[in-house]
Amino acid sequence: MNDERGIGSSFLIHNSACPIFHMRYIPNTARDCQAMLKTIGVPSVEELFADIPRSIRLQRKLNLPPALSEKELIEELKALSALNAQVQEYTSFLGAGAYHHFIPSLVLHLISRSEFYTAYTPYQPEISQGTLQAIFEYQTLICQLTNMEVANASMYDGSTSVAEAALMAHRLNERPEMIVSTAVHPEYRAVLKTYVNHLGIAVREVGFTERGGTDLAVCRSMVNEATGAVIVQYPNFFGCIEDLAALSRLAHEKGALFIVAVAEPIALGVLKAPGDFGADIVVGEGQAMGNALNFGGPYVGFFATRQEYLRKMPGRLAGETTDLEGRRGYVLTLSTREQHIRREKATSNICTNQALCALATTIYLCTLGKQGIREVALQNLQKAHYAKEAIGRLKGYHLVFNSPTFNEFVVKAPRPLSRINQALLENQMIGGLDLGRFYPELENCLLLCVTENHSRGQIDKLVEVLTLKG
Repeated sequence: MNDERGIGSSFLIHNSACPIFHMRYIPNTARDCQAMLKTIGVPSVEELFADIPRSIRLQRKLNLPPALSEKELIEELKALSALNAQVQEYTSFLGAGAYHHFIPSLVLHLISRSEFYTAYTPYQPEISQGTLQAIFEYQTLICQLTNMEVANASMYDGSTSVAEAALMAHRLNERPEMIVSTAVHPEYRAVLKTYVNHLGIAVREVGFTERGGTDLAVCRSMVNEATGAVIVQYPNFFGCIEDLAALSRLAHEKGALFIVAVAEPIALGVLKAPGDFGADIVVGEGQAMGNALNFGGPYVGFFATRQEYLRKMPGRLAGETTDLEGRRGYVLTLSTREQHIRREKATSNICTNQALCALATTIYLCTLGKQGIREVALQNLQKAHYAKEAIGRLKGYHLVFNSPTFNEFVVKAPRPLSRINQALLENQMIGGLDLGRFYPELENCLLLCVTENHSRGQIDKLVEVLTLKG
């Protein structure tokens, strides 16, 4: 270890002017720190955090184990990885916002090309035509899927897309409340509340009926002139198909925007598009279209809206144009909405826009085409309903909701779900989500998902294990 150069194992400099770790990747010495502090005119690093209240700062060292060598770290990560149940080895019936669909090998092959794999924000159009065209195609496909007029160049994930939609609604009508259905993904709602809290926007939740859909009567009584938007999910978190036509009407009657979140976009292969019901903003999670489960991320959020709201839309936007010689070309457009120009007045801080994940979605949709997406959706629908009907006939089990569903459904079990899911694991199956985790009133209710990846034999095996635990 060399104290002057900061080379070797990391160590802490106990110096109030420079309380930082020295490591080979950040080789700043105490002398370097002092020089930088002097140049910017502050006495200590602590002063750089003066705007952050001390009450919310960590007042102790991080609770981390001792440092490991590279070899030891690799072995530790391998051991942790071995604890995960690989979907390739297990049959998964878990959905709830992350879906195990078949991904053509073409997708991974193309996104692994260096032209795309190393790409960042394509600020220089003269050297980024391929990336910009791919983004433009992605936007076009999202518009076609949702039947909206304009889409951005992707978001972080489904939850942040919902939150950004609420912020956009607030920019448009400056109303202080958002009405969101409790049948929207619980984690989407949590992110929404976090995003709008600093603006003083109230998030009011409307419950669901015994059929599994948003309670229209209660929603109608809650929506008023203070409502900025009504937010629902389609299909909703329980897999039920919401009455978008009725929800759209009651939102628009009071001048509120209608926001539709889609966590499982494969459903749009057979369901009527949200844009057909008058949705003002359609957002969601694109993971199901060409992106692997990845143990929860990275994923890709999509965001589509109407042409009249274009300048209030967050995120990047690729546009088609022509050069001086009349040749077709692509550029980033309407950048005056963005944070590198508008700073705190920007429509959002979206910069790294999950472009590689969006590219995977683009290739997936182009590979399958309209008929292919419809076929995948029909297989999901048919296989899920085969499982739903078989489980519904089991002694002790019953279907909780009777609304139409796509590829997810809720089952009430006669035994503790921990025992049932453990039995499924012992039979190389990953069970559904215990809804009691988010909804106390749905204790012992299991959210199951069936996709085109499931065979009839796998579904029958699920039913067999459930029978034994009934």
